[in-house]
Amino acid sequence: MNIDYLNSPLGDLARSIPGATKVFHDYRLDFCCNGHRTLAEASSRKGLEPDAVINELQRLSAGPGDAQDWSSASAAELIDHILHRYHARHREQLPELIRLARRVEQVHGDRPECPNGLADHLCAMLQELESHMLKEEQILFPLLARGHAAMASGPISVMRFEHEQHGDALEGVINLTNDITPPPGACNTWQALYRGLEELRQDLMQHIHLENNILFQA
Repeated sequence: MNIDYLNSPLGDLARSIPGATKVFHDYRLDFCCNGHRTLAEASSRKGLEPDAVINELQRLSAGPGDAQDWSSASAAELIDHILHRYHARHREQLPELIRLARRVEQVHGDRPECPNGLADHLCAMLQELESHMLKEEQILFPLLARGHAAMASGPISVMRFEHEQHGDALEGVINLTNDITPPPGACNTWQALYRGLEELRQDLMQHIHLENNILFQA
């Protein structure tokens, strides 16, 4: 067992090993909002033996990764990627997920597995995320793109705090949906909803990782 892997923060591993974020997604390890936790600590909290995770990380480290390495990109390049890949995508994802959740609750609300309250939870997420993204687009990102990182410490602190709130909101989704697992016999709408929620979870975690662990560290 590689002690360096065990004692490294998840955010550092996600930043330095292309493809590591997919491994962390697969094992439900939070490398964005809680990226300060070491692999040992995060695994313990999940009740996981870290050996399998370490083996996959070592395999990625041994060969070229397929994922884009953003650690060497300029702030302007990374911001452009975040805007087009994540901000625009979240604005597409959440309204459709809200529509699907409303439909599932209307049709299957009497089933014990139904995620009642999910649509309202997603509405609150959309409102908070839209406010957050606008603050980044109008205040923080222009400062960073122009190289004024020294003036951005206050806005960065606010964004980091709001990222933690987004992580809590994702936990709420997971709790409402049995870890985003559709029940046996779920209809097509229910299955489509959960596929979309899993995509949102992965996208939002990657989005926060790129900001917390790369853009804000520059």
